[in-house]
Amino acid sequence: MEILTRRLSLRPTLPSDVPALFAFLGDADAMRHTRHLATLRACRRHVAGHEWQRRRLGYAPWTIRSRADGAIVGWGGLFEDPFDPGWGVELGYWFSPAAWGRGYATELAGASLVEARGHLRLPELHAFARPENAGSCRVLEKAGFERLRYIPELERYLYRHALAG
Repeated sequence: MEILTRRLSLRPTLPSDVPALFAFLGDADAMRHTRHLATLRACRRHVAGHEWQRRRLGYAPWTIRSRADGAIVGWGGLFEDPFDPGWGVELGYWFSPAAWGRGYATELAGASLVEARGHLRLPELHAFARPENAGSCRVLEKAGFERLRYIPELERYLYRHALAG
């Protein structure tokens, strides 16, 4: 199922998307605030783990395309991390450096909140951001997430968004 926002197309990730995703998920500098996937094989495994979660739970990160030209600009959305379980449903996003600063993360966060509240009827979401990633912290706060605490072992702030009520 594809979800359209004003400027983005969000759809489940296909195996054929992985090389384009690896172009930025495999870029150590671009992913300095998050998980860097060192090889194309690691990227395939990572995406496959999340797609397995989609089949099981009904949600996982989407491949994010620009509606203007169809280019893959990011990967993100709602997920329960199959590689670091226990944090509940999270909002996460990873964008190509060429897409930074265009408001795409804010647009994705809005679409994710609509999906979480409406279709999925989730009670809450979590998210993480490193303190030095001011842009991501701003996106989460604009979207209504509350910063709960710093998690030293992850070197990240934990955020929460209550959806019920």
